[in-house]
Amino acid sequence: MSSLKATQFKSKNGANKAQRDTLRSLGLRKIGHTVEVRDTPQARGMLHRVRHLVRIEDE
Repeated sequence: MSSLKATQFKSKNGANKAQRDTLRSLGLRKIGHTVEVRDTPQARGMLHRVRHLVRIEDE
């Protein structure tokens, strides 16, 4: 199955609790941190929710 690389490029300061929880669920901890997530509808939904804080690359 394919995967997606998500890199946090903006601070979570100012984000609401749901967005902070989503970043934590994705495994993103700080600016510049990159994680690889499986390309599933659930992961795409989580990335869509925080799309203003992360950059997404297809693998």
